[in-house]
Amino acid sequence: MKDAIGPARRGCLVYSDGYFADIGAHVFPMEKFALTRRFLIDSGAAVEEDFVAPEPATEAEVLRVHTPEYLQKLKQGRLSPLEILTLELPYSPDLVRASMLCAGGTIAACRLALEHGFAGNLAGGFHHAFSDHGEGFCVLNDIAIGLAAVLAEGRVERAAVIDLDVHQGNGTAAIFAGNPQVFTCSIHQEHNYPAVKPPSDLDLGLDDGAGGREYLQALDTALTATLVARPGLLVYVAGADPYEHDQLGGLSLTLDDLRRRDERVLGAAAEAGVPVAVVPAGGYALDLRDTVSIHATTLRLGLESRQDSPPRHNAPRPASQPSAPPGRR
Repeated sequence: MKDAIGPARRGCLVYSDGYFADIGAHVFPMEKFALTRRFLIDSGAAVEEDFVAPEPATEAEVLRVHTPEYLQKLKQGRLSPLEILTLELPYSPDLVRASMLCAGGTIAACRLALEHGFAGNLAGGFHHAFSDHGEGFCVLNDIAIGLAAVLAEGRVERAAVIDLDVHQGNGTAAIFAGNPQVFTCSIHQEHNYPAVKPPSDLDLGLDDGAGGREYLQALDTALTATLVARPGLLVYVAGADPYEHDQLGGLSLTLDDLRRRDERVLGAAAEAGVPVAVVPAGGYALDLRDTVSIHATTLRLGLESRQDSPPRHNAPRPASQPSAPPGRR
């Protein structure tokens, strides 16, 4: 496999050991980032040259999406007990540092996707973070931060998010509500977290226990609507938690179903000439090896789908015409 991979796709995977933050015994497996990287290398799907290290997001990049008050609370450790309870993670300066680095990784993945046609951040997809607070294991909304960066830089005129985590992307939906530059789409388990689901541009909520057939039918609808919006960049939130053995999910997708899901998203985007940036989002399988395998398969398929498919994204605006900032909650 290594010999079949051309140099054009080198440097399309973004990773840092700094993505890890010690959150103690927790259902969110922080170690999955490093394990996914190791899986890709050990399986021959990637080599060292495929990986680039990110820089942390700057405060200016974060403030395109998040409020100054929230950022200051994070930096100064002034989250209230209720805010920490809502975040569902133990606060620490190390968690904030890791979150800034993950956000920088998604910015890098968005930029690299526009250059190569595909890129993946091995962390990120923190779609429950709102502009003014964190929720559900998500401190900063790296998806919105990454898209806001490439829009503000004039690299694309329009973008889209297809969120296939088992949980609806409430923070992303709220941040981009009313923003004509970003089309948001979520396929999720309807009767699952979050209880309140701000509307995406397209939400497809599935019944408890839905399997591959129902899921892939919904995905066909979602892909048609998303690509009709003619995005210059697609962020694919490739959650591993629709898996049938996930602890926090209630859908019934097999490993093969999830592979077909990835193939459809990446294939449709490649056919349309739309660059794709992948972020992993959630994954809480009873066996951590399953979560790692699911994330690694998504990234492997992304690398394979793009090595011979140069992007044909819409041309950026001149620098003299700045992009509108994303909507805020």
